[in-house]
Amino acid sequence: MTEEEMEALKLQLAGMRLEHRNLDETIARLVETPIADELELRRLKKRKLYLKDLIFTLEGQLTPDIRA
Repeated sequence: MTEEEMEALKLQLAGMRLEHRNLDETIARLVETPIADELELRRLKKRKLYLKDLIFTLEGQLTPDIRA
């Protein structure tokens, strides 16, 4: 992987982390709402989980392999 590709991946990762954090805050506010939209809440939680999986995958690509 080239240095440019790694930098692009890092930028993408930072954007995903920000969106994940924003979703966390949005979900917390929605849960506190007396009449929470359960469908919207479920959709946001699925998106958050999807982002978490993507973040984990990208972090794995950025971590160099250590051979024993």
